[in-house]
Amino acid sequence: MKKKMVSVLMTAILIAIPITPALAQTSPDTVKEKAQGLASKIVSDYGVSGMQYAIMDHGSIVLSDSAGVYDRATKAPITKDTMFGIGSVSKMYVTAATMMLADSNKIDIDKPLITYIKEFKMADDRYKEITPRMLMNHSSGLYGTHYGNSVLFDDNDTENHDKLLARLQTENLKSNPGESSVYCNDGFQLLEILIERVSGLSYSKFLETYISTPLHLSSTKTPLDAFDRGRLVKTYFPMMEQALPVENVNTIGAGGIYSTAEELSKFAEVLIGKQPDILSEKSAKSMQSHEYRKGVWVSEETNTFNYGLGWDAVRLAPFSDYGITALSKGGDSIMYHAALTTLPEHEISIAVLSTRGSSFVNSLFASNVLLEYARSKGIIKELLPEKTFKPSLKVDMPSDLQSYTGLYGSVGKTVNLEIKNGEIDLPALAGAPIPPQKYVYTGNGQFKNKDGDVTISFDKQKNGKTYVKLIAYINKPGLGQAVKATYEYQKLDPNPLSQTMRTVWEHRDGKQYYALDEKISSIFYYLPSGLNVSINIDHGYASGTKIVDENKAVNVFDIPILNGTDAFDLLFYNVNDTEHLRLGGRTYISEDGIQPIDKGNSSICTIPVSGQAVWYKIDKKTANRVMTVKVPGSGGFAVYDANGMVVNFSKVTNNHSIVLPEGGMIVFGGNKGDRFKINLKNK
Repeated sequence: MKKKMVSVLMTAILIAIPITPALAQTSPDTVKEKAQGLASKIVSDYGVSGMQYAIMDHGSIVLSDSAGVYDRATKAPITKDTMFGIGSVSKMYVTAATMMLADSNKIDIDKPLITYIKEFKMADDRYKEITPRMLMNHSSGLYGTHYGNSVLFDDNDTENHDKLLARLQTENLKSNPGESSVYCNDGFQLLEILIERVSGLSYSKFLETYISTPLHLSSTKTPLDAFDRGRLVKTYFPMMEQALPVENVNTIGAGGIYSTAEELSKFAEVLIGKQPDILSEKSAKSMQSHEYRKGVWVSEETNTFNYGLGWDAVRLAPFSDYGITALSKGGDSIMYHAALTTLPEHEISIAVLSTRGSSFVNSLFASNVLLEYARSKGIIKELLPEKTFKPSLKVDMPSDLQSYTGLYGSVGKTVNLEIKNGEIDLPALAGAPIPPQKYVYTGNGQFKNKDGDVTISFDKQKNGKTYVKLIAYINKPGLGQAVKATYEYQKLDPNPLSQTMRTVWEHRDGKQYYALDEKISSIFYYLPSGLNVSINIDHGYASGTKIVDENKAVNVFDIPILNGTDAFDLLFYNVNDTEHLRLGGRTYISEDGIQPIDKGNSSICTIPVSGQAVWYKIDKKTANRVMTVKVPGSGGFAVYDANGMVVNFSKVTNNHSIVLPEGGMIVFGGNKGDRFKINLKNK
């Protein structure tokens, strides 16, 4: 699927870097200068508008600073009290809360989840085997994320939380519970529900009572808490100077907490067992266990992904090269980005928060500064050099490797991989940092790019699946080098279709489908408007899913680490002779069922009893005319150009008048019965 459902939303990308060598110990002032220089670089070169960071050492803040601005309009600076969303770093709070319940013998993390959430049911009977541990180490087998109404502007609606259990009842698993770890937001939403069921408190109240209050965290809040929203750093979209409304990530357990860098680094004291009145040292140590080794995983130990309980990494590179244990968690929502890295044996932690940018960049910063700080304290003597590579030298390829030619895919897409004369052409990898290029066979079952810093191989795992494995050293200008070992693609079996099936599915190829259930306050209306279905008709796949009948295609991917996350099935059905699509708990309408907006000078759009959004096309008769809308208080609308890019979203701009672009789309949303009075006039 060309526009997979924003797995970017809450999927964490952690990259750490070794830095160029130096011979002498540095001073605290040098650490501060290093941090300031890197922060300025990130703000100037990596699209970050505001950034905040802090280091905690043995319970004391030893560095706290910021870069960028709180508000572009006023140029007001960020202070230590400015709050940010922390995205998926929120998972560390729900993990700690789960382990706190285990400390008090209220739960056993290795007992089935149904012991504590009685109404948890799925269509796949294997759900009964899922335990809280599997939710914390991403090995539950759940598809990934239900994004519907999860990220809203100035709206803390709990619908996503409230309907999750009902939505899961009709869904399957993609693997046996415990078999492989694939990043999964829904698992942490289930932990949030577990905490509520067992404690009798709302999750927000549990955090306030048992974490924030005893730690004196006055700036650690959820969307459901009452606090001054003016303390949140202003956020912006590219090419837009106006500040956006507050982003509420209402999947709180997975990514909804706000905090400051100082308070996040203070919370790290809990995670490393230095606040035993909150979380026992035993439980903190358990969270650091090498959970990734229990199931299907890449064999490389030098990596930036090696899951513990909650943690993305429990032996983070490059710290592992120094013999230092480093734990790390990154997080990205649409507008906020975060990284938390801690050295538990040395009781040192760093938190880095930003608007725009990415957790990728924040983690680079964290590793740079933390290594410099470790050198200033004499923990390490010198910084290791970056790894260098020789240009790849092609050698003769064994003929048996030719068998790896075939159809591969990852969630949302398929790719025909052909090995020809010992060479492979591959599209962009690692979420795009590695560009499309050619790889040549260099021996030992490996194919490498021209520069020799990216290695591709094939790995048949114990689950019977064959994966394309990637080992890459990625360089970010001014920030250094990062290592990543992961699986990029899974080999797929051909799925030949009958002529009848081919005809039905070919009709859907390239079609756009538009969300009906999303609230008009949703931040997703600021993203490209349509969801595009791509059919690989010769092999029998639709947007990476396997076609099983005329109206259904199912997930086949079980790719450990990240590329198997946010899997989905496709279910097509008709309503009043108009095709609809059901995906991830959300309903979409085909572009074929959307009518042009009334070309008359005035018209009315009414939100139906279902409360679903209403979409219109902009045809030649209405294009380039000025549309002015009288909007009800609970309503709003968005206008998109022919490429699906938003040109006006009234919930953000408060602009109710717009020139309509030819070939574009309009969506109206609000409460059932809301009436929009529409006026069209020539420019």
